Amino acid sequence: MPVRTLVVDDSRFFRRRIVEILDADPRIEVVGEAGNGQEALDRTAELKPDVITMDIEMPVMDGITAVRRIMEKNPTPVLMFSSLTTEGAKPTLEALEAGALDFLPKRLDDLSGNREEAVRQLRSRVFTVGAKGRTARREEESASKGPPPAPVRPSSPAPKPPPARPAPSSGKVELVAIGTSTGGPVALQRVLTALPADFPVPLVVVQHMPGSFTPAFAQRLDNSCRIRVRQAADGDALEPGLALLAPGGQQMLVERRRPGGPARVRIEEADPNMTYKPSVDITFGSAARAFGGSVLGVVLTGMGADGREGARMLKDAGSTIWSQDEASSVVYGMPAAVAEAGITSRVLSLDDVGPAISEEVR
Repeated sequence: MPVRTLVVDDSRFFRRRIVEILDADPRIEVVGEAGNGQEALDRTAELKPDVITMDIEMPVMDGITAVRRIMEKNPTPVLMFSSLTTEGAKPTLEALEAGALDFLPKRLDDLSGNREEAVRQLRSRVFTVGAKGRTARREEESASKGPPPAPVRPSSPAPKPPPARPAPSSGKVELVAIGTSTGGPVALQRVLTALPADFPVPLVVVQHMPGSFTPAFAQRLDNSCRIRVRQAADGDALEPGLALLAPGGQQMLVERRRPGGPARVRIEEADPNMTYKPSVDITFGSAARAFGGSVLGVVLTGMGADGREGARMLKDAGSTIWSQDEASSVVYGMPAAVAEAGITSRVLSLDDVGPAISEEVR
């Protein structure tokens, strides 16, 4: 059954363009359109779509207000269309706080320089988020009808045994490394706000996000967290209670000249041919080289498998890997990749991640 999609934008031209792209995918069915936030509210109640694509600036009712009211009345996964500019960062982040799950660029070229790849990514994002939304709605509808028979569900894949001869681990966490993508802005806020002001080790954080957004995102996290959060700059020292966020469009590496010595981050221009800029694999891999078995790596919600190979390097060095569970993930892609590879040692619900990190480092 196709994912039922509602397209909301005040530009008829843009709506028609998005509808044509999505309707050409047999996995997706556009069931309606709306030209402003109020129409979006009405059509959502009427059509009960699996996913909504939403513009931010619209007449009558803006997208942020519409998202907030949709979440109050008819909770539905929402993907925001955003201008990937510094000016576009603030309202996009506000939409995520209001309940939107992720954002997409209004210029498809910002998804990929290759138009076919950009279209593929757009369809994939809408389908993946919509499919999860449909499942959640069906579960809610079933629950409202009374308790169904206990479902028989396959258990999560059992973690594979660690390497026969892992590198020695100090048993002490000296660095927390977190990687995430789709659904990550909200997930990171929930994890990092759970950490105390006296958090005793440094953190490095990789969120797939454009460079025009990461400064505002880091500032927003810093304002809401008891720990300090800032966008990483080349040469920044790793300090207890400080989370360094990888700048969008670049790569962040962790460096340490000698075991037990001070550590810093190096910021490099990203290879234009790389899919992820920043990449969790690159940051995790550099942390494995710098810290060996003293890293706690955490993979949160996100599409794809970025982080799996970097997590494997950390695991082989003797470090510990955790991942978010499927139920609390917006998209169970990145955390599933490490779980299915037998790399993760704990699978946690999102609300348990922050407290568990605090307990582990102490």
